Amino acid sequence: MKTLDQKLDRIRANPAAGDFILADAKDADMAWGIASPGAGYPPRADGRYLSMPAFIEQMREIVASGHLDILLASTSVMSVLAHREKLFEGSPVTPAIRANDTTDVWISRPANYRTLPARPFCSSFLHEAQYGSLTAKADGAPRVNLGLYSITFNNDLEHDYRHLEAFRDFRAEAARCGFEYFLEVFAPNVADCGLSAEDIPAFVNDSIVRTLAGVARAHWPKFLKIPYFGPAAMEELAAYDPELVVGILGGASGTTYDAFKQLAEAKKYGARVALYGRKIKEAEHPLSMVRMLRAVADGDIGPEEAVKAYHGDLQKLGLPPKRSLDVDSQLTAPELSYAR
Repeated sequence: MKTLDQKLDRIRANPAAGDFILADAKDADMAWGIASPGAGYPPRADGRYLSMPAFIEQMREIVASGHLDILLASTSVMSVLAHREKLFEGSPVTPAIRANDTTDVWISRPANYRTLPARPFCSSFLHEAQYGSLTAKADGAPRVNLGLYSITFNNDLEHDYRHLEAFRDFRAEAARCGFEYFLEVFAPNVADCGLSAEDIPAFVNDSIVRTLAGVARAHWPKFLKIPYFGPAAMEELAAYDPELVVGILGGASGTTYDAFKQLAEAKKYGARVALYGRKIKEAEHPLSMVRMLRAVADGDIGPEEAVKAYHGDLQKLGLPPKRSLDVDSQLTAPELSYAR
């Protein structure tokens, strides 16, 4: 079995179990365009971004490290890694694809789509993700059978209604294909949504519960992915139903301490999954960052010590850190100021 399935079984049997699921979100090409792979480190003198082959090579290295449970990428990338190269055969890592790409993740450098209320959209077909081609025969087990489905509610009846319609259609297609998914619910992506900042965690939690109430548990998501809003909101959702495994998304890069502290705090208050994208991609050495995230997730090291250990790795690799150890050990993520 993949480590994802083993850990989910243990977590559902005992929510207090110490198991924690770690994913690397390498699906940036579903959002950012040319800038998707990032600038790399040290950045190139000409200011150009890494190529997609270089980005895919990072994925191969991180999968081989054994620190991950899930690698999330686009259907395009998985057609290379999972189907062409068969990278995940015999690997404990589960491949996953971004199953939809709502308009709030359309982040072309000059575009403004993300400032408008999110609208549902889906580039990929599930059969295509599972078997590598729209015309491939469904012979044998699919090489990719897990996807991220995202919804952004904006407290806007018309837009939220369309998201729920699209989710209903997705669930029907997933059931026909035998495809599994995990559900991501973002905070509203427009500032003027009629909700205060204090109301948004309750709005997201209530939206999740209401959305899943009409779903038979056989078709529930394997787990959730939501922003970390602090201890109270996390405890509330994690305590609602032990069959609903809650995970967090990493968000903006911030300091190295932000990443480690967020993971440790979220786990303390009920999260059992973390998916990090930019916090890994924008690190000086992504592989070392993943190794430290794994150690924090497993309780082998605390956030403060992990920052020091990460800087020690950079020194051994001859990589100058972006920030001094003192600066990189500071907390800058506002949601973590609520930690108690």
